[in-house]
Amino acid sequence: MDLEDTASRLGVPVEDVERVQRLAGDRPSAPLPAKADAPGMLERLAVRPDDAAEIMAGWPDPDSPLWTPELRWLLDRSTALVRADLGGSDWLPPGPVLPRDRGPAWRHLYVYAYLALVDVVTAYHREHGIADAVSWATLADLGRNLAVDRRMRGEGWPVMQSWLTLHARGGLYELGRLQHQRGDTAIGLHIPESGPLTPEAVAASLDQARAFFPRHFPEERYTEFSCGSWLLDPQLLEFLPEDSNIARFQRRFELEPYEEPEGLDADEEALRFVFRTLTTPLDQLPRDTTLQRAIVDHLKAGGHWRWRKGRFPI
Repeated sequence: MDLEDTASRLGVPVEDVERVQRLAGDRPSAPLPAKADAPGMLERLAVRPDDAAEIMAGWPDPDSPLWTPELRWLLDRSTALVRADLGGSDWLPPGPVLPRDRGPAWRHLYVYAYLALVDVVTAYHREHGIADAVSWATLADLGRNLAVDRRMRGEGWPVMQSWLTLHARGGLYELGRLQHQRGDTAIGLHIPESGPLTPEAVAASLDQARAFFPRHFPEERYTEFSCGSWLLDPQLLEFLPEDSNIARFQRRFELEPYEEPEGLDADEEALRFVFRTLTTPLDQLPRDTTLQRAIVDHLKAGGHWRWRKGRFPI
């Protein structure tokens, strides 16, 4: 495989292709599910019908003209790259960001890699005694993120394709309202788009995690919950009521001293989460909720949101 030629044909930097080759090497990939089984799997993964139709239309059939040799190589090696880190819990980009306007094979290549890894990661779950209900609730974040990306007109997926490798490696579990990421001594908390962040729902999810990790990963010792998010920015308290769900969530945490995050824009993350857009002018964004008004008014006044990190004992 000529990596420079492959990068040129993919329209990506050669160093991105070299990274895939370096990390994947000749490690084993994983096969896609049978095409006849794919619609049922996509439904179980909460993939909406419009997204599922696109995925099926671009399916990597052996004789598909959509799948050039370089695309087939990238699918195989990106799947191997993620599989090689099964059990890992760090951020892991599966491959380069592709020009997704070139068709469904390009747009959904990393979805096919995710589908190929479903059997691999569910087997890992079973080895750790994890119930099927938790496995599928966790993996169904695929459908949620594809729906978000569609709402964002393709602006969301480059971030999400790396995020979803946590699920595909057994590094993250959805337990009630929150997602819980394995780590060193802290369980990382993430907040999916799945309803109000009520104190009762948060408490129930934390209680599930307190029982889940000692039972299924007894060799790991966790002493804290941690979270990094613009939702922990104390500036929000200038706009939100003291009894709001976000304010009460913030009060659980002891914040770490602020450090400017590398490669992360908290303003963009707030817009992505609250409005699911990065390109709509501030004057055109909805102002239906207190949080929406807070995000817009702060930015229009020249302020910026901050990505804050916090912890509290288990």
